[in-house]
Amino acid sequence: MLHTGLEVFWWIGPIMVLVVIPLLDVLIGDDGTNPREEDYETLSNDRYYRWCTYLFLPIQLVGLALAGYLWSGSELSVLDKIGLAGTLGLVSGIGINAAHELGHRVEHLERWLAKVALAQSGYGHFFVEHNRGHHVRVATPEDPASARFGESLWEFLPRSVVGGFRSALRLERVRLRRIGSGWWSPRNHILQAWAMTVVLFGGLMLVFGWQILPYLLLQAVLGAGLLETVNYIEHYGLLRQRRPNGRYGRCTARDSWNSDRLVTNIFLFHLQRHSDHHANPGRRYQTLRSSEEAPQLPAGYAAMVVLAVIPPLWRRVMDKRVLAHYDGDLTRINLGTRKRRAIRAAPANPGMVAG
Repeated sequence: MLHTGLEVFWWIGPIMVLVVIPLLDVLIGDDGTNPREEDYETLSNDRYYRWCTYLFLPIQLVGLALAGYLWSGSELSVLDKIGLAGTLGLVSGIGINAAHELGHRVEHLERWLAKVALAQSGYGHFFVEHNRGHHVRVATPEDPASARFGESLWEFLPRSVVGGFRSALRLERVRLRRIGSGWWSPRNHILQAWAMTVVLFGGLMLVFGWQILPYLLLQAVLGAGLLETVNYIEHYGLLRQRRPNGRYGRCTARDSWNSDRLVTNIFLFHLQRHSDHHANPGRRYQTLRSSEEAPQLPAGYAAMVVLAVIPPLWRRVMDKRVLAHYDGDLTRINLGTRKRRAIRAAPANPGMVAG
C-alpha cells in the first residue's frame, strides 16, 4: 500500500469478495439455524440490527472520500488507482444491498437512508424499480431482473440495466400522476436519489479535482454491475406458476435461489435467504429463514459471482439444477426466446417434458 509498498492491497476488495469469502464459506459452511417464530417480534424490533445497516453508510462515505484524496494525488500508479476503484466498487455494491434492506422499510428515515446508500453507485432508480417493479414481477418473463434459463450473464446485464431503468421511470411517472405531481416535483423519488449522487460526486470533485471523475464513474459501474450479477444469480431460470385465470401465483420460496452460507450472509445482511425475502418482503433481514422448499445454490453468492462471469461453467453447474427443480418440465421454466427456439428445433429428449 502507500507506505508498505504492497500494491496488491489496493485490490483488497476483489481479493476479499472473490477469493477469501468463498473460501471461508467452504470452510465454515452453512448457518443451519433459523430464528424461532416466538422470537420474531423481539428480533424484528431489536435496534442493534438496524444500526448495523445505518453504520454502513458513514463507512461508505468516509471510504469514498479517502479514495478521492488518493485518486487526486500522484503517489499511486494508474493501475493502483484502478484497483482502489475496484475495491470501492464492491463496497458500493454492498451499499446497494444496505439500501435494499432500508428501502423495504416503512419508516421515513430508513427510506431516505436507502437513497443515501445508493448515491455512491448512482443507481438511485433501484429504490423505485426494486420495490414496485421487481417484487411484483419477480420470476416471470416480464421482470427484467429475473434471468432466463440459457441466458448468459453478458446477455442479461444490458436487458436488466435498460429494462429496470425504463420500468423505474414508468412506475414513478404513474405514482406522481396519481398524487397530482409532475415529473420535476421534489416528491420524485428518482430525482431525489440522483440529486444525492450529483451532490456527492460534485462535492468530491470540488475538493479533489475533476481528475477523480473517471474513478468515481468506474467504481459506480462496478457497484451496479455487482448488484445486477447478484440479480442474475437470484432467480435464474425460475418461473412462478400461473393460476387458472392466467395470472401469476403469489411468490413463494420456490421462486428464488437460496444459500445459507454463513460468512456471505453476514456480509450481505442475510440477502442469500432470498427465498424468504421474496415470499415475505416485510421481514427484516435478521428474521429471514432458510426454507427446505427453496432451490439451493451449490455455493454462496460470492462464489456464484465467479461462476456467473464464465457462462459455460455457469450453465454446467446451474442448468441441471433448474431442470431438477422442475422435474425436467420445460413448460415450468423461465425460458429465454433463443433457448426456447433451440429446444423446439432439437430432437426430443426423453428426460425432458417439452411445451
